[in-house]
Amino acid sequence: MSDCFSSLSASPSDRQARDLLYDAIPAPVGLKQQRVRNHVNPFHLQYQTPAPTPHWEQTYARLQQRFHLDIGSGTGRFALALAERHPEWNVLGIEIRQPLVERANAWVQKLQLDNVHFVSAHATVTLPHLFAPGELARVSIQFPDPWFKKRHHKRRVVQPELVALLARLMQPGAALFLQSDIEDVAVEMEARFVECSAFHNPSGPHAAIASNPLGVATHRELSCATQNLPVYRYWLERREDC
Repeated sequence: MSDCFSSLSASPSDRQARDLLYDAIPAPVGLKQQRVRNHVNPFHLQYQTPAPTPHWEQTYARLQQRFHLDIGSGTGRFALALAERHPEWNVLGIEIRQPLVERANAWVQKLQLDNVHFVSAHATVTLPHLFAPGELARVSIQFPDPWFKKRHHKRRVVQPELVALLARLMQPGAALFLQSDIEDVAVEMEARFVECSAFHNPSGPHAAIASNPLGVATHRELSCATQNLPVYRYWLERREDC
């Protein structure tokens, strides 16, 4: 496996060098270079059909391992780094923009990782077809599209339907990591989850955390660090008794 990933403790120059290595990984021959939209309307008809279920046994070498789900995996860099650093976990990234998923899965093959995969789908539509209740050990939602206009807030990823779905799919005691560089988005995500009796904030009512406990940064997180911009983070847990 490649050792091109580093933790948050690395120096800025090391992080920048690591980031350049991602772009040095070529996609396989035949993978088209496609324009990637920054904003995708999740209510579009094409996203209302569940994505095909992966061939789990062919995708993951150790299917019995715990699953980390990264919702809105974007370029896939976080999920790839997490999988490389923690081979004892299986990682699944779900991202609505198909070109990013195709490229991320090409990187999986190039890096010869056997514990990470990416699916192109609307999370709320597809997740019930991917996991049974209690199968998820950890979930992350990081820097989701903020959809700033009020009339578009309904397009934000964390909606009551997703909260209720994750309450079913996450095992008791499972962790949920949320972060955004937009305070309003982060606060709203945390509030929606703790409104559900299945989740609680172990740090205290609506208490944020100062740093990323997973030790692996997203591309956006590294960018914020370089520019000294704030990031708003929450660590929640699925209740044991609910």
